[in-house]
Amino acid sequence: MFEIFFSSFIVVFLAEMGDKTQIMSLSFSARYGLWTTLSAIFAAILINTLIAIAAGTFIFKIFSGNTVQILAYALFIFFGVWTLIKKSGDNKEEKEKSLIINPFITIAVFFIIAEMGDKTQIATMLLSIQNRSTIPIFLGASAGLFAANLIAVAAGVLLKKKIPYKTIKILSAIIFIAIGSTGVIKLYFGK
Repeated sequence: MFEIFFSSFIVVFLAEMGDKTQIMSLSFSARYGLWTTLSAIFAAILINTLIAIAAGTFIFKIFSGNTVQILAYALFIFFGVWTLIKKSGDNKEEKEKSLIINPFITIAVFFIIAEMGDKTQIATMLLSIQNRSTIPIFLGASAGLFAANLIAVAAGVLLKKKIPYKTIKILSAIIFIAIGSTGVIKLYFGK
């Protein structure tokens, strides 16, 4: 049982390193702070891992892999544009009024959708098919995904202290738009 947990942890942790959701985690933590980002990512990871194990195959029967990927890439482009045009006030009250959605919900929803059809979700599905041990795979994959994104969140919090938020905002927006655009181009014009 521990071996399945550990192998799930390692596979998902390594698959997540350098992934688009790590960039998203970094950006969200620079914007919303440590605890809001961590709690939303934790909730999203639990939901996403549950989907991967319990219903991942079903989702891909209803929607093609391309449909799920296009939705995820479109959301990256949307979030990039939203990041660029959204004004952020100097005081907390203005920032809270300017939010489209509660930060926790925003982070969780974007994270869940970005992970749909991602290599970590597919790896989790494959592990569950191969081992048929749902609980250790669920725990190991969730812990691996959380650990990888914890690194990104810590980097975002540190960057927020060293680099002006406006610079992080512009760089994050460019990265989000680039990821979304590159993904759409790859889906339509080649592998």
